[in-house]
Amino acid sequence: MKIVRPTLVLNKTVCQQNIELMVEKAKRHHLRFRPHFKTHQSLEIGHWFRNLGVKHITVSSVSMAAFFAKDGWNDITIAMPFNIHETEGLNELLTDNNINIIVDNTLTIEHLKEKLTGEIGLFIKISTGYNRSGISSISHNRIDSILEAAEKNKKISFKGFITHSGHTYSAGSRNEVQNIQFDTLQKMDQLKKTYLKRYPNLEISIGDTPSCSITENFRGVDEIRPGNFVFYDLVQHSIGACNIDDIAVRMHCPVVSKQPARNEIIVYGGAIHFSKDWLQNIDGKPLYGRIIITHNNERILLGPLSCLISLSQEHGILKVTSKEFKQINMGDIVEIIPVHSCLTAQSMGKYLTTKGEEIEMMKCY
Repeated sequence: MKIVRPTLVLNKTVCQQNIELMVEKAKRHHLRFRPHFKTHQSLEIGHWFRNLGVKHITVSSVSMAAFFAKDGWNDITIAMPFNIHETEGLNELLTDNNINIIVDNTLTIEHLKEKLTGEIGLFIKISTGYNRSGISSISHNRIDSILEAAEKNKKISFKGFITHSGHTYSAGSRNEVQNIQFDTLQKMDQLKKTYLKRYPNLEISIGDTPSCSITENFRGVDEIRPGNFVFYDLVQHSIGACNIDDIAVRMHCPVVSKQPARNEIIVYGGAIHFSKDWLQNIDGKPLYGRIIITHNNERILLGPLSCLISLSQEHGILKVTSKEFKQINMGDIVEIIPVHSCLTAQSMGKYLTTKGEEIEMMKCY
C-alpha cells in the first residue's frame, strides 16, 4: 500500500518478538500472564498472543472487554476503577465470561449490591507510590471496609490485590525502576501476609511495562499485566526498558515544506496523529519523536538533536542539521519514532504492517 498521509506502520516481526519474550519471562517466573490490550486494541494482534497460549487479558473499560469477548476472550480483568454507570454493560458480559473488576471504595460495592445479575471477581486497587487511584497498602481499615461490604454479596468473589507502579514511567534509570519494583513487592508482600490466613487463595497482580521488562524479581507476585511492551516507545527507551530496535511502531509522515533559513522540515503529521506527549531532550528542549530518513536506499536514524521539535494540529516540525536538510526532499516519507505508542495508536485507529497488512483497532473506547 502506498503511503500518502500520516500512517502508523507496525513492524510485525518486532512486535511478535516482544510478545514472545514477555510470554517466556512469565513462564520462567511461573506467573500468570494477563497482558493489557489497551495499547494495541486489535483483534489481529490479540491472535498473536493467543497463538502463544495466552488465555487471560486486561482491558481498560467495559466496552473494550465486550470488543474482545466477541472474539473469544472470556477471562478478562477491567483494570480501571469500576465505572458504576456501566453496570448494565458489565451484566451483559457476565453471562458467558469470567470478569474481574477493581475497586478502591465501598460505594461501588454498595451500588453493585442490587444491580449485579451474575458473578464477578473483585480486586482491590492498591497504590504503592504512583498515587493515582488506589488505597495505601497500610490503610487496613479502608481495605477491611471494602472486604466486609463484598462479603455480603454472594455474587462478588474477592480475588486479591492489584497495583500499577506507574511512577516507573518517570524513572531516570534501570536502577530506579528496580528500586521502585523492590518497594512495590515489599508493600504487596506484606499486604498478602496480612490477609492470607483470611483469604488463602488471594493473589497479587502487578502491571507496569518498565518493571516487567527490566527486572527479574517477582517475589510474591502471581500475575503480571504489562501492555506498552507490545510496541514500546521512546519513553521506554529513555528508561532503559528497551532498545531502539525493540520499538515496533513508526509514524510515516510526508514532507510538505522545507524552511532552509531554519533547517526545518515540515511534515504532515501533528498532535492529532501523535498526541502531545514529549520527552526532555539532551539539550533540555522538548522532543516529540526521533527521525529515520532513507538516503541512497539506506535507512538512517538521526541523532537525538535532529528530532520532531513541535506539533500543532496537523503539522509537525523537524529540526535537522544542514547536511540532513539537503538529504530530505519534498514528498519524501520520513519515519518518526513516537514518544508514547499507546496514545499514538489510539489517535490513529489502525496500523499498516511491514508485511503490507492493514490492521484495524476497536472503534470505541
